[in-house]
Amino acid sequence: MSCVEHQPKPGGLGRILVFLFASATLSLAQSPASGRDRLPDPVRPEVEALYRKGLNYLIGAQTPEGCWQDRYGRFPGVVGLTMMAILAHGEDPNHGPYHKHLKRALDFLLKKQNTETGYIGDSMYNHGFATVALAECYGSIDDDRLGPALKKATELILTAQSQNPRFGWRYRPESKDADTTVSGAQMVALFAARNAGIGVPDDALDRGLAFFSSCQSPGGGFGYSSPGSPNVPRTAIGVLVFALAHQNDAPGLDQSFRYLTQDLDYRDQNYPFYYEYYMAQALFQVDPAMWKAWDERNVIYLTENQSEDGSWDGSNGPTFATAAALLSTALNYRFLPIYER
Repeated sequence: MSCVEHQPKPGGLGRILVFLFASATLSLAQSPASGRDRLPDPVRPEVEALYRKGLNYLIGAQTPEGCWQDRYGRFPGVVGLTMMAILAHGEDPNHGPYHKHLKRALDFLLKKQNTETGYIGDSMYNHGFATVALAECYGSIDDDRLGPALKKATELILTAQSQNPRFGWRYRPESKDADTTVSGAQMVALFAARNAGIGVPDDALDRGLAFFSSCQSPGGGFGYSSPGSPNVPRTAIGVLVFALAHQNDAPGLDQSFRYLTQDLDYRDQNYPFYYEYYMAQALFQVDPAMWKAWDERNVIYLTENQSEDGSWDGSNGPTFATAAALLSTALNYRFLPIYER
């Protein structure tokens, strides 16, 4: 996945609580704020090793402006994902070792927001992921700008949907067509914003889910803008948005989950890190035992493919690849509010 406009991609996170950093140690997994699915054991050493190595790369590659060095690392959506990868490890975002890096990234993100419209960047890919990041930061990072910025960003998503004949989203706020990849980013942003206390009407979520249903194939897979040509990454997005809506019993979702899990060793060859980012969340939301089996494979895969400097690389650059790779393992920590079940 890229935040670049006009480039179709493959398939398309909970109350906000103040993180309990003071009582947590870096080696212990935090239980979700919901109190379910507790993690009594320390995070596996191999997870902590690859995560810390990846964080060290991201911290070292950040520019004084608050973005990252490669081309895609300057996009607001990628900056937002990178902020989430840092937050997901659990250090105090206001006083911990990475708080200055988070502040610089937040400053960069807010400078990219149009103060009148709330639009962040120049594509809805950028806007969606940046809005998720603002929602995940809200309630944890002490910054008075976050609430108003998140509200404006959310309102833009809702306005764009209301003007779209399919009640989905595509590359620009005024787009009249829709696809599951861009729409997935907006739907996750709406769930995250609602969990943060921002008003999101039920009918907006219902209409978004209806759009996804219109792209669901008889075999359960999700297509791009229709049921045709389904694939695993888009199906992970579809399963996730229904799971976040607590609609795991929606028609056909059992087939979608079977489609998604028919091969736990599957790796998307075109957008592997985009796939992993959504796959981890979809599996965990629906079946934590299945997520655990997949996560063990994922950590082995990522460890084998992590560069010496701690990064991963892909067609969308090392910043996106590294942030997405880390976020695909972040459910081992579960500090992000969107990772609650």
